[in-house]
Amino acid sequence: MEQTFKATEIKVGFHPNGYRIDKTASPVNRYTKWQIQSGNKLRNPQSVCFGSLPQKGWFAKDKFDWNKSTVTEDYA
Repeated sequence: MEQTFKATEIKVGFHPNGYRIDKTASPVNRYTKWQIQSGNKLRNPQSVCFGSLPQKGWFAKDKFDWNKSTVTEDYA
């Protein structure tokens, strides 16, 4: 299993509860909450503030391709 991090340690990453942090993205996509649908597809992203993010259990990633996949396993 991959190592998990605190939200403050993440530049780009995701949380299994449907959250993403991408500090390289535009301000509206920096902190988002997604609905997880069947098949682990993500949809309906909502911008959220950093304070509403879970503080532990984050997985770090190199980058997200915002125009590509919406399947959570593609980023794991």
